[in-house]
Amino acid sequence: MISGKRVIAAMLTALMAVTFTANTAVSVYATGVTATENAQTIDAQSTDAQALTPEEQKAQELQQVYDMPVESNGYKDWPQGPGTYGEAGIVMEVGTGAILYAKNIDAHEYPASITKVLTALVALENGQLTDNVTFSHDSVAFLQRGDSSVGLKEGNVITLDQAMHAMLLASANEAAYAIGESVGVNAGHDYNWFIEQMNSRCKELGGENSNFANTNGLHDPNHYTCARDMALIGRELFKHPEFFQIVQTLNYTIPASETTEEHVFHQKHKMLQPSNSNYYPYTIGGKTGYTSDALSTLITMADNGQTQLVCVVLRTHGKNIYPDTTNLFEYAFNNFTKVDVTTQEKSEDIETFLTEDGQSEPNYVMLPNGVDFTALDQKITQDTEDRSTGIVTYSYDGHELGTAKVKLSKSYLKAHTDSTQDESKSSGHDNSKKQTKSGKHLSLGTTKGKIILGLSILLVILIITFIATVSRIRKKSNKRKSNKRKKQ
Repeated sequence: MISGKRVIAAMLTALMAVTFTANTAVSVYATGVTATENAQTIDAQSTDAQALTPEEQKAQELQQVYDMPVESNGYKDWPQGPGTYGEAGIVMEVGTGAILYAKNIDAHEYPASITKVLTALVALENGQLTDNVTFSHDSVAFLQRGDSSVGLKEGNVITLDQAMHAMLLASANEAAYAIGESVGVNAGHDYNWFIEQMNSRCKELGGENSNFANTNGLHDPNHYTCARDMALIGRELFKHPEFFQIVQTLNYTIPASETTEEHVFHQKHKMLQPSNSNYYPYTIGGKTGYTSDALSTLITMADNGQTQLVCVVLRTHGKNIYPDTTNLFEYAFNNFTKVDVTTQEKSEDIETFLTEDGQSEPNYVMLPNGVDFTALDQKITQDTEDRSTGIVTYSYDGHELGTAKVKLSKSYLKAHTDSTQDESKSSGHDNSKKQTKSGKHLSLGTTKGKIILGLSILLVILIITFIATVSRIRKKSNKRKSNKRKKQ
């Protein structure tokens, strides 16, 4: 006789087999591919790949990258942007920070030498162009054959201005390292402090997907960024006109001195070279980058006289870095319009528009072609110190297009001051007065207050009467019961 345990075990085994078979059947039904068919497909792909020439394989790879999804093309009623041969790309409008084009913009990628624009930002914010930059042993000893350099040597002393030209025009890695060592040295800071500043500055600008391990961008597995973060850094550089004076230089010479021999170098960004076929007339700045791990990277700034843009393309395959950037600029310039909100806004919540500190033009939004201003969503955030002012954020389909500083209307302030008082009293800031749900103070001196007081008194009288009546009924009941027992 088979034991009960064996019967149960056999039943469980059978059940598992049936479940597995059913799941397999469902899987095959859902995909429409059997294991045999899948193996045949893989073999066919392998055979196809082997049949391709190296040039055809490269073309196939390029097409796959070009066909990667462009997220912004999925936005509601958004102008359709071009594909790129880079795995990530972004176009950001400088004044508003509006993202006009987005392809894989938060993916971690290696930046290569476009890292140096962040090095430049931190240097400009913490040093003076007349400061000395001294080349230590460490600043040149790390260089390997093939690394970009202008040949500066240990013991050389040049100005920060000269070092920035070498770093941004010729992509000199030793100049980037020496800048990191020298900026802040008078305050007791060192190279590691400079790296910390790079990372903290990126986060302050809103960058959330970056980690910088060096000042030059040479490959390090822990040195990465994303298209969005680099665009935010590029946007911030518009506050530093000296940066653009440097990056627009075509040829530069560091003259010979007591400590340094003469060094001559040239602009590498081809969109800034008028004689180059990749020249783009609206380009005003940028930085190139390349390593075998990062592939080609590029950050470029452009200004057509009406709109200022930052474009970043990362991990670009083939020789497409400049055509892709040009196409993205043309897309942005031709499909978005800068619209002054002061001429469009009709909201009764806004009394007037204010000019931000240092802002030379009216508040505006970047409106996609085909989208009317009335279709934008509006969110008002009151200032914490001056509650009569605030920031209006305009967005479309969840995508921010611009902000405006405003003076709020009296009707808005009246409605929202009441709710603000509600919040402060509920948090214990002022408990001396009770509030109704509408947030208005309840005064017993008003007609409404007198009515409520009278009703409250009446309710108390009714409760007392009810209790007294119940008490009398109970006494009578108890008396009857007592008399009945006596008779018995």
